[in-house]
Amino acid sequence: MLSDRIKNYKWLEEDRGSKVLVYITGDRRGMETQISTDALEYFSDHLDRIGKVEKISLILYTQGGDTMAAWSLVNLIRQFCKTFEVIVPSKSRSSGTIICLGADSIIMTKQATLGPIDPSVNGPLNPQNPKEPNNPAARIPVSVESIQGFIELAKKEFGLSSESDLKEILLNLSEKVHPLVLGNVYRTRTQIQMVARKLLNKQLGEENSEKIDKIITFLCSDSGSHDYAIYRKEAKDELGLNIIKPDDGQYSRISAIFENIKAELKLLQPFNVNLELGGNTNLTYSCRRLLIESIEGGTDVYVTDGELMKKTIDIPQPPPLPPLQRTVVENQSVFEGWRHEESPPNNTDTGGA
Repeated sequence: MLSDRIKNYKWLEEDRGSKVLVYITGDRRGMETQISTDALEYFSDHLDRIGKVEKISLILYTQGGDTMAAWSLVNLIRQFCKTFEVIVPSKSRSSGTIICLGADSIIMTKQATLGPIDPSVNGPLNPQNPKEPNNPAARIPVSVESIQGFIELAKKEFGLSSESDLKEILLNLSEKVHPLVLGNVYRTRTQIQMVARKLLNKQLGEENSEKIDKIITFLCSDSGSHDYAIYRKEAKDELGLNIIKPDDGQYSRISAIFENIKAELKLLQPFNVNLELGGNTNLTYSCRRLLIESIEGGTDVYVTDGELMKKTIDIPQPPPLPPLQRTVVENQSVFEGWRHEESPPNNTDTGGA
């Protein structure tokens, strides 16, 4: 709960000379959430309560999400402060890395990682997922690195380089992946490169165009995999980002905040209906999946409420065999959406953690 974290937020605000905002998108298996545009309205409420200040520190944990939501969030926060820093306690991948590129500085713990920003496109025209042939909505995401890897394979490994060869490659590819999806992949990649360049211009300065080109090339293609983890040393020494190593006091507070939120969102506990139900025949649950938080604005949390019910069903068998009985768990959603929780009263205590 926010009341357990306020002392550490206040310590960080005094230490960094800033106001603290928190954005945690959950990666609890079965209840994952991502950076999305609907969060912007809630950030606006927090920022209005904070007001215009000298500096804002955003504590960020995410596996990624909507690129343009990340871009919009950076620009929104910068309307309220002169200096913007991101604090990464653990993961800030994909669109989370885009947010980091838009900060003046990035505080990374020793566990913290950034990641590539190459996009994946998913939509109704994407290839059908062969594991779910009866589910028309089950589609395979198409990533830029996969498309580029296929073309590079043809060029470098098989020596296909003539115009007719490349035309044949493209025709074969378009038979597997809809041409509009291929076009969307290219458009999205171009968009991400543009966004990254604009954000890095603020962090590193337009005069460092060669360094910016190097960073964008690595994050968009040269890393080789969307799962590539970029730790603090590489982010600072090889990419040249403005990385700050927290001192022992800062590290202790940042870790305490994240461990508290990790426990609240149950990030390490997959949502398994059978485990949740245990020995019960029915159970109501409330799953906290994402939070936006500040001392002034309280907590905005994305919640899924539901009811689990254990049922026995009959599975018909060819006569004269009797039906087979199977126990299943039905998961019925009762509510899914945002809830607001105000900060507790008397939150001015600045004592130790």
